[in-house]
Formats: sequence, C-alpha cells, structure tokens
Amino acid sequence: MSAPATPRPTPSPPTTPTRRAATATGAGTGAGTTTGTRTGLDWRLRFALLSVIWGFSFLLIKVGTEAYAPFQVAFGRVLFGALALLAVLLFRREPLPRGRRTWAHLTVAALLLNTAPFSLFAYAELSIPSSLAGICNATSPLWGMALSMVALSEDRPTRRRFAGLGLGFLGVLTVLGAWQGFSGVDAKGTALALLASLCYPIGWIYVRRTLASAPGSPAALTGAQLLISTLQLLLVSTLFTCAPAGFPLWPTLSVIALGALGTGMALQMQYGLVAEVGPTTAQMVTYFIPVIATTAGVLLLGEQLHWNTPVGAAIVLAGAALTQTRRE
Repeated sequence: MSAPATPRPTPSPPTTPTRRAATATGAGTGAGTTTGTRTGLDWRLRFALLSVIWGFSFLLIKVGTEAYAPFQVAFGRVLFGALALLAVLLFRREPLPRGRRTWAHLTVAALLLNTAPFSLFAYAELSIPSSLAGICNATSPLWGMALSMVALSEDRPTRRRFAGLGLGFLGVLTVLGAWQGFSGVDAKGTALALLASLCYPIGWIYVRRTLASAPGSPAALTGAQLLISTLQLLLVSTLFTCAPAGFPLWPTLSVIALGALGTGMALQMQYGLVAEVGPTTAQMVTYFIPVIATTAGVLLLGEQLHWNTPVGAAIVLAGAALTQTRRE
C-alpha cells in the first residue's frame, strides 16, 4: 500500500491524493497541514495499527481471490473504502470537491493509484505468495526515484540516492533468486506485482503536477477518487467477469476489511499521523509493510519462506531508505 505523505512519488500504498500533493507517497515534507492535531490514542499505537492493517492487506487480497475474480476483489476494495470515507465526510458535514477540472484529474489519479494497481496486485496473487506481493510493493520508492529524475526537474538525484536505487534492485534480484535463473518464481505474477508498484509513483507524479492546489481536504479528495475508481471497476468487472456464484464468509469479510480498513480508514489514520508527527515519521510505516506481509503469509497461509526472501527484502528496504535521502 502506498501512503500519501510527501512530495516525491515514493511508496506505496495506497495511494490517493492529499490536499497538497506537491509536498507523494512515502517520505519527504508535509502534505496537508502539519499542525499538532492529536487524538486520544497515542500516535505510536496508531502507527503500529496502521502498519498491521497495510501489512495484512496482501493476505486479505489472497483470501479474497479464493472466491472472487481479481477485478471483483479490486472493486469491493474501492467500494468499501469509498463508503468508509463518505461516512467520515457525512459525519463532518464536509462536501466532495467541485469543478470539472478537479474531477477530470481525479479520474486519471483513480486509474493510476487505485484501479490499475489494486487489480494488478489481485491478479498477481493468483500465482505468487502474498509475502512476495508485499515485498514487490516496497519497490515503489525505487521506481519513484528513477521516474522523478525524468519527470520532476526540481528533484535532483544524489550519489547516495543513486546507490539506494542500485541497492534496491539488487535486493529485488535477491528476492527472486536471480543466481538460480529465477527458478520457482512465477514470472507473470511477479511482473504484475512490480507493475502495480510502478503505478503508484506514476500516479503521484501526475497528482503532484495537477492536484497540488486542488481545493478540498485529503478525505474529500480521496473519497471522490475512490468513488471514481468504484465506477471504473464496476464497468470493468461487468464487462470481463461473471457474477460470483456465492458469497463465502471469509473471502467476503476479507474484501470488506480490505476496503473499509485498509483503503478507507487507514488513510484517515495516516492523515492524522502526518498532522501530528510529520510526514518523515509517518512515512516510516512503509518499511514495516513487507515485514508484516511476509510474517502473515507464512504464519496464517502457510507460505514457504526461503532465506533469500527476508534477506532480499531487507536489501530492498535499505535501498528504498537511501532513495529518500535529500541533499542538505
């Protein structure tokens, strides 16, 4: 999952526009307000809870695809995420954003940050473990750094960030067991997961260029974006999938939780963390996601874990951390 927090298009999850997207996902300076807004629950507990929610998202996708087509899993995800955020907006009596231009840009953002990556991850997990999908998600900051060198002239690379890029992709090769000729790795599923992680920084570069000054709160913009993604996936699901034969309990609950918690309320929690402790601290949640995703996949789904998976994941995360380093 890519968390909206900063200017550079970096990680991962989700994945939706913040009010000042000029300030993208992962690390950097603040999006939205950074005033010390506090809630009753200590920020460390909320940070841990957010890490668990997003880490378990890949397990929930895996369980959801046991009964539903990938497009249907993605559709349920954005539907229940949108409903959760609309409930927040209704409680606050806050309107959705206005203006054709804003909604046009949100349509593109929804495609890049929700519709495409959510569908790709669901398709990927038909053939790869949820733990591998979670690790692939952690490559988003690496893609983001590479793309920002081309698309964002003000985001100049440094030697340290170049080193992080190289280290990160070395970690990907370690995870995939390149020295064994990628034996035992489903190439198609892995490619889809990596493509999904690439969608996030592309989407954030677009958001940064088009929605940086869009009126409306993060919740309003995100809610509108998820509504659009819901319509997009409803159309795609209707055209390319058959109606489910039934609604088994655990896959259905997994899709609901994936949307309401992992795509709706988790984003609200992330906004609160950014406001209270700043984006630099809040974005650190990204580095716990693959750890939790791997642990959940091994313990709850019985997925196999070879030595190169955790070692490669650690290298990927170290490289991703280096790519977030700014020049003094």
